[in-house]
Amino acid sequence: MDYYEFKITGIPEESREILMAGLSEIGFESFQEEEDSVSGYIPVEVYRGTRVLSFLKKRSKATGLVYGYKRIKTENWNALWESQYMPVTVAGKCMVRAPFHDPEDGMKYNIVIEPKMSFGTAHHETTALMIGMIMKQKIRKRRVLDMGCGTGVLAILAWKMGASEVDAIDNDEWAFLNAKDNILKNNAPSISVIRGDGKTIPQGNYDFILANINRNVLLEDMPRYARHLAASGVLLLSGFYDADLEVIIRKAKRESLQYITSETNNHWAAAKFMK
Repeated sequence: MDYYEFKITGIPEESREILMAGLSEIGFESFQEEEDSVSGYIPVEVYRGTRVLSFLKKRSKATGLVYGYKRIKTENWNALWESQYMPVTVAGKCMVRAPFHDPEDGMKYNIVIEPKMSFGTAHHETTALMIGMIMKQKIRKRRVLDMGCGTGVLAILAWKMGASEVDAIDNDEWAFLNAKDNILKNNAPSISVIRGDGKTIPQGNYDFILANINRNVLLEDMPRYARHLAASGVLLLSGFYDADLEVIIRKAKRESLQYITSETNNHWAAAKFMK
């Protein structure tokens, strides 16, 4: 899958988060921040030129930002991704690293992720937030579902924590294949990877449902999560800004899900609910 890379300069620092939030809403999957610029990446198959360019032109008039873009083929994207990839440690207990990085001593959980384009390498705040929250749960001998699994990193963590059964779902073919590859790299072949969305959740109830996607998908699929969550089951959500937490809580409440707690990092949020 090819991507478009938009390099945006001249952005006031206080406007960066708003800009990235807006781009995320129209399909941008990841961002690379530098001192004087932000690079955003959107799949070619998702890109709608008129919508993206209109969005950037409006902000250019308002803030004076300057932008340019180019198409990056899959093989070039992977090379770029790998060149920028560094290992990540969460809470001093979980290391997420590429196969070409050496493991660190003292890590309770060591997860190997091939640094391809799939979302979920722990570099993004939402993935790190989810990892931190998952490590606080009692996952052992529980049934777990990872929705929008990306690289499979959260499913792999749940398996390493002793989950009895783990299903992982993503609707993107590249993420689906990447997750399957990463599961083998972590010697966790019992994790079931499914290409699909909320409509393809397997039968039965889960003790834990993990969903790190985006606000709109979380709101749309909340009823499905509630239906597939066991009594006293836990739902962990991320992929949205802290400003959106209240709307997430209201939707969860309508589905009889009790809000327990939340954490934030750089304006991103993760929240815990219980049935």
